[in-house]
Order: sequence, then structure tokens, then C-alpha cells
Amino acid sequence: MSAPTTMTKSGHLGFLRIAVGVQTAAVFVQAITAGLMLAASTGSAPHSAGSYTLFVVAVLHLIVAIVVWRPGGGSPRHALYAAGFLVLTSAQVALGLAHLTALHVPVGVLMFGVSVVQLMWIWTGGRAERTA
Repeated sequence: MSAPTTMTKSGHLGFLRIAVGVQTAAVFVQAITAGLMLAASTGSAPHSAGSYTLFVVAVLHLIVAIVVWRPGGGSPRHALYAAGFLVLTSAQVALGLAHLTALHVPVGVLMFGVSVVQLMWIWTGGRAERTA
């Protein structure tokens, strides 16, 4: 019997790439609607709708990451990153509802950066993980 592998099956990895790509796009759209809202006092409805969309996308990303990890035989890192992003998303929603702009904006920038890094990592196949 062979040792368990940390590599994911290519089909599962495709779903994870899609999930992280949609997540990154949703965060980017949130940045656009936030800019509209801060610049012109409009855009609160699209930004609010986008927050719910991003939360749902983050939950779906976590589900896909768990499927890649447990039955798919992949690394648990994907699920940990997805769970961390969901925590950030939840905190971001709470900060937005409390109108704490001084914290809400930097956390949004952090979320975009984390999502882009995760997207690049997933598309490059986690080469740093394989060489370590």
C-alpha cells in the first residue's frame, strides 16, 4: 500500500481554482463598490449585496477545499486557508455593519491581497510546497 499523497487530483484542483478565482473576483468587485460608496455616497446597495455574495462564495470555497482535502486526498492547507478567509469575511461583514470604516477598509485590502496570493498559489500548483 502506498503512502498518502499531498497532491490533489486535477479535477478537484480545477474546482478549487474556480472557487478561488470567483472569490478573488468578488473581492475585487467589493473594492469597486466600496470606492463608489466612499466617493459619491452611492453604491451602498451594491456593496451590501456584494458582501452577501462574497460570504456565500467564501462558504462555497470552504466546502470545495474540504472536498479536495478529505475525499480528494489533497493537502489540508487549502481548507485552512479557506476557513481563515471565511473568518476574515465574517469579521469584515461585522466591521461594515458597525460602520467602522477605519478598520473595514484595511481588512478589505488584506482580503484582496490574501485572495490574490492564494489564487497565484493555486494556479502555480503550489510549487513552493512541492520543493520543500
